[in-house]
Amino acid sequence: MTLRLAFMGSPAFGIPTLEALIAAGHEIACVYSQPPRPAGRGKKERLTPVHEFAAARGIEVRTPKSLKKPPEQEAFAALNLDLAIVVAYGLILPKPILDAPKRGALNLHGSLLPRWRGAAPIQRAIMAGDKITGVQVMRMEEGLDTGAILSTATTPIDFDDTTSTVHDRLSAIGATLMRDTLEKFERGETTETPQSEEGVTYAHKITPAEARIDWTRPARDVDAMIRGLSPAPSAWFELEGVRVKALLSRLGQGSGAPGEVLDDDLLIACGEGAVRLITVQREGRGPLAADVFLRGQTVPVGARLA
Repeated sequence: MTLRLAFMGSPAFGIPTLEALIAAGHEIACVYSQPPRPAGRGKKERLTPVHEFAAARGIEVRTPKSLKKPPEQEAFAALNLDLAIVVAYGLILPKPILDAPKRGALNLHGSLLPRWRGAAPIQRAIMAGDKITGVQVMRMEEGLDTGAILSTATTPIDFDDTTSTVHDRLSAIGATLMRDTLEKFERGETTETPQSEEGVTYAHKITPAEARIDWTRPARDVDAMIRGLSPAPSAWFELEGVRVKALLSRLGQGSGAPGEVLDDDLLIACGEGAVRLITVQREGRGPLAADVFLRGQTVPVGARLA
């Protein structure tokens, strides 16, 4: 038995799941994605990655700015869906949208709920020093990521993981999880487990003010912040009045005044311990390994990063 689905997603995170649903033989009646937005130097309107993927396969793509108005809700209901599958869509789904498919809506969320409900679960998990994360298929309801859980897959967060590496891993794991969950769902073999009321945390959207490195914090916190904000929006510091992004780091051995350069390989003192910068990016330039960066930029021992 195949299901008639609407897929609702925008960033590249959702593409493996959409691809898996197509490969499993489900009917994708329509894809919903965020509207095209100006991007790049020319500010040319750019389709979302999910939009591009779906359009290339001849699937109808709709890009409403909101789903709160009756005409959009009526158009969605007219699709006569079995289920809506949501993966990082980016728009609030009002009750008429959630209720329109015969069997409701399921969401693939990138954390182990109820920890890290909200917009930035992968970044927040790494920044908080979590040792494990995962993806879950959950029943969608009107609350923010509060629905019952149908299935879970986990993965460790390693010392060298960034948001980029964890994102890609969860994207692939999530595609398999959603495919397998729908197989069980069709057979009536899924169980919907309410979320715990304990351990709730919120993954608020990253603000620009958070991205500046505070060297007075312990090295473990600075390292987690750098990796959690890599590749975007990127942690940053100032060197001789110029903004430099820190894209990758490791914990190092050393001590000194916060922000002090401790050796010739970008070992930087923190409030407690030190971090070694592995990959950096000067404003207006591309990312560089630290040793390559230092060939064109003098950073003497004893200098202070702000």
